[in-house]
Order: sequence, then structure tokens, then C-alpha cells
Amino acid sequence: METTQGRPARLRVGVIGPGRVGSVLAQALGRAGHEVVATTAVSDSSRANAASRLPTARVLEAPQVVAASDLVLLTVPDDALPDLVEGLAATGTHLRGTLLVHASGAHGHGILAPATLVGALPLALHPAMTFTGRDEDIERLPNCAFGVTAPDQLRPIAEALVVEMGAEPVWITEDKRTLYHAALAGGANHLVTLVSESASLLSAAGVPEPGRMLAPMLSAALDNALRLGIHGLSGPVLRGDAGTVAGHIEQLRENAPESVASYVELARLTADRALNAGMLKPEDAARLLDVLRR
Repeated sequence: METTQGRPARLRVGVIGPGRVGSVLAQALGRAGHEVVATTAVSDSSRANAASRLPTARVLEAPQVVAASDLVLLTVPDDALPDLVEGLAATGTHLRGTLLVHASGAHGHGILAPATLVGALPLALHPAMTFTGRDEDIERLPNCAFGVTAPDQLRPIAEALVVEMGAEPVWITEDKRTLYHAALAGGANHLVTLVSESASLLSAAGVPEPGRMLAPMLSAALDNALRLGIHGLSGPVLRGDAGTVAGHIEQLRENAPESVASYVELARLTADRALNAGMLKPEDAARLLDVLRR
């Protein structure tokens, strides 16, 4: 594979698994000047997705996609990735010199080892972004960060590809990849659950437009958390209002019993962090924790 001034030359890009993430990454590489030449598409929906988002790509079987490409996006579900890689390597697919790129946050380049042993060039490029399958996904990719993991000799190529897509490469070592992904999943995925739960409880309390009420407060809370960390905290736990917290738990038991356990655990974690940061007095923390143990 040739390079130009430290950057990958124009590459033929293939996609195995053109779903929400794969189709967006392929589009972004196409915008950067690479050529999207081939994709798999098994179901009717994946064929329709490929036709609308990857119009220059021929629909081929996975080994043919690899043969037609210089860079192949392996954007299948995490659990399917090992079997896909092993299958490509075991069936004699020509992998030598091909950039194999997966976008799994939970894995580094080690999961591509069967292909690496037969000459593939392994890269793990995970966009720290949520994808919904909507048109705005491609517009959100620039300016986001990618978790990048690759062998040292391939690091410049991995980082250059991310920069070409308009994003910021952030180096994650192989042994910290799962921790990195746990942090992102806990922040982004669980945030959606928490906000949805808050909106549902507000609806139960008679609020007609929960989203409209939540948006300013949650936007401010997110901004505070990103800028100030735990020192952006506000609310009854920070104030040591054990009685208020007890009232919350009582109402949740009556109206949303499935939410009690998560509320209690998050309140405990909040109290612990506030106490360790010197923001909550030990005596107030003790009263709170007593309420949270009931």
C-alpha cells in the first residue's frame, strides 16, 4: 500500500456489514477521497441501505469484497467479529497487505490476529459517537473522537485515516480497550436510559411535555459535568437532604418499583464521590447512607 506524505494514498474501500456504523464510515472515507468499491448485503434492508448510502459499491460476497479492496471495514456486531475474521483467514481469502479495520469499541487489534498472521494490516478505529441510522449520522462524525488501537508501525496510518474523516484520533492501548468501551457505554447508553426514565416519571407526575422541561436542566448538568467533573454536582445528595431522598424512594416504590434499585445505587455512588471530593460532610453522608440501606 502506497502512502503520500505520511497519509494513505487513495484506497479502494470495501465494507463487510454495511449497517449504521459501516455505511457512515464508508461514506466518510469516500468524502475524504477514497473510493467505496464493494459491500456485502444479505437482507433486503441491507441492500436498500447499501444502495442509498454506498451507491458506488458493488454487492459481493465477503471474500470478493476483500479481493476488490485495499481497506476493508469489518463493521459487524462484536460477537460476530471473531468468526468473521477466522473464516476469512481459514478459507484462504487473500488478505496480505489489506488494511482490515474494525469499529468495535470493546476490542483492540488483537481480535484480528488470525488475519494478521496471514499478512493483513489490523486497525481498530472506534468512533465515540452514537449512530441511529438517520441521515444526520454522517454529519456528526466530523469533530468527534475515535479510539485508535493498532500495532505501532501502523499507528500513523490509523491516525491519518481518522483525521481524513474529520475526527480526532485518541490512542487507546490494547489492554485498556475494554475499560475504554465500558466508560463510553456507561456514559452514553445509560444516559439515554436515565433520561427516558426521567421523562417517563415526569409524565406519571402529570407533566405534559417532559422533554421540554428536561432539556435546559439536563443540558446544563451535562455541561457542568464535562467542565467541572463531580464539582458540577447539585441536588439533594450534595445537600445531605436524607429526608428528600427517602421521599423519592417511597414514591418510586409506589409508582415505579422497577426504578428503585438504580436510584439507590446511583445515589450511593453520588454520595461516595461527593464525600471523597470533600463536598459532603461525613455526618450528612452517614444519614444518607442509612436511608439508602433501608
